[in-house]
Amino acid sequence: MTQPRTNKEILYKGIKIMALTLLLMFLGPTLLYIGIANKNSELSILTIIVGSVICIAAIISAFYGLNTIMKSMFGK
Repeated sequence: MTQPRTNKEILYKGIKIMALTLLLMFLGPTLLYIGIANKNSELSILTIIVGSVICIAAIISAFYGLNTIMKSMFGK
C-alpha cells in the first residue's frame, strides 16, 4: 500500500497565501492602532475601518491558506 504524496504545486500556493496572511496580520492591527491613537485626525475613522477590514481579511485568508495546505497533504 502506497502513501499518497504531497501535491507540491498546491502546497506552494498555500504557502504563498500564508505569506500574504502574515503581512495582513501585521498591517491590520497597525492601522487600527494608528486610527485609534489619532482621534483628532480627519482620517481616523477611515483608518479604523480599513484596519478592521484588513484584520478580517487576514483571518479569512489564514483559514483559506491552511485549508489549501491541508488539501495538498491529504488530498480531497
